Amino acid sequence: MEPKTHEMTWSAANVRRLQRQALYPAARSGTDPAVIASAICGAHAQVLSAAEMSLALRIQGSTRTTIRRALWDEHKLIKTYGPRGTVHLLPSADLPIWTAALSAIPAHSPFPDDVRLTPEQAQQIVDAIDRALEDAELTIDELDRAVVDLVGSWAGDRVMPAFQDLWPRWRQAVGAAAHRGVLCFGPNKGRRVTYTNPRRWLPGFTPAAEDDAIGTLITRYVHAYGPATPQQFGQWIGAPPSWTGEQFERHSRKLTKINFDGVHSWVGHCDTEMPAAEAAEGSVLLLPYFDAYAVGSHPRDRLFPGKAATRALAPSGQAGNYPVLLADGVVAGVWHQRRSGRQIEVTVEPLIRLAAGQRRALETQVERIGQILEGNARLTVGTISVGGHA
Repeated sequence: MEPKTHEMTWSAANVRRLQRQALYPAARSGTDPAVIASAICGAHAQVLSAAEMSLALRIQGSTRTTIRRALWDEHKLIKTYGPRGTVHLLPSADLPIWTAALSAIPAHSPFPDDVRLTPEQAQQIVDAIDRALEDAELTIDELDRAVVDLVGSWAGDRVMPAFQDLWPRWRQAVGAAAHRGVLCFGPNKGRRVTYTNPRRWLPGFTPAAEDDAIGTLITRYVHAYGPATPQQFGQWIGAPPSWTGEQFERHSRKLTKINFDGVHSWVGHCDTEMPAAEAAEGSVLLLPYFDAYAVGSHPRDRLFPGKAATRALAPSGQAGNYPVLLADGVVAGVWHQRRSGRQIEVTVEPLIRLAAGQRRALETQVERIGQILEGNARLTVGTISVGGHA
């Protein structure tokens, strides 16, 4: 007799995600932000203020200062290149896992042969970055000079197309240096970004064993975002489908296959308990740009139903470009904030009719946004003309 195939509905899965990502309910006051960053598999930090809000929203009573302290003073968080090669806040304690797993993803260069680095050149540059940052916080221009001094003039050839400009050849290896654990972000110098070596803050740091690290990230992802398919994991982490399929097969002993609304998907081993689908009813949340819940959850057409797909997703279908209003765990609008001194104007554009209880919950959420940003927030319900984040 074949083993029973467990089934899970979208509504139940959605509630699990809200609970496991500390969105509804939020974690208790005083929870370490690194614990939350680990639970959501990293906070997208291309817009650092959005990452601060993503983590603070998930901890009762916390503010952006709470997150900044964990990042820059306590070094419990680290700002570096994470999933999809994008900037994330990751738990410092998890850096050995992240560096090992991200380094294992097959590399692909979009550049032609005369621009692309050879494996030997890439290794030389990574070693140079390691040396240049071992006891320093350098801007990109300062790091340009340091790498060229250590490697040679060829590394500084301006051949790399980027943002309607040509960057020095060596910058192709910035992501690789981060994934090998020799580069992360330091505190800004004025408005200029700096880079440093994470070993300055994490003495004794060394990447974990590759196979163990990949298995750990898979199980953490399906715990937070599951049920999920290998393709969805690959889209989230930035890896080719063939590779992710092989990894799910390799680590299948840590997983359980279930029927998720008619689609074969995966959860953690025996992690088939389902919460009541009604547990999120009445919840109203405001998520910032690129919040992990919106970016990592699938299927998109269930999380962004109807008008939400055209209003809150990029034309490519990418999630995160708009801050979103969640009602009962589903995208039901977009929002925008504008600050002047301590006054924060929050405009919300709902795509559904809000009941009286939802309107009160929305007002509470706006107050919470003001608390996180350490200002006074005021709600306006209306149309938003601001476009999505590029």
